[in-house]
Amino acid sequence: NPETRGFQVVKRRWVVERSIGWIMMHRRLARDYETLTASSEAMIHIASLDNLTRRITNETTPTWRGTY
Repeated sequence: NPETRGFQVVKRRWVVERSIGWIMMHRRLARDYETLTASSEAMIHIASLDNLTRRITNETTPTWRGTY
């Protein structure tokens, strides 16, 4: 609403931010290395499928966060 000032809660925004966070865990998507937008889109689909299969199979793998 343009008439309201200050902070406003955007409904379901956390879902989008969480999804982007999951996708960014894939190293190749942390930077924009792709020259074609189709390649970037394909990598996002691959990362999403990888996250989905990990959640379905309950597989855990060590990440860079656990090394410190």
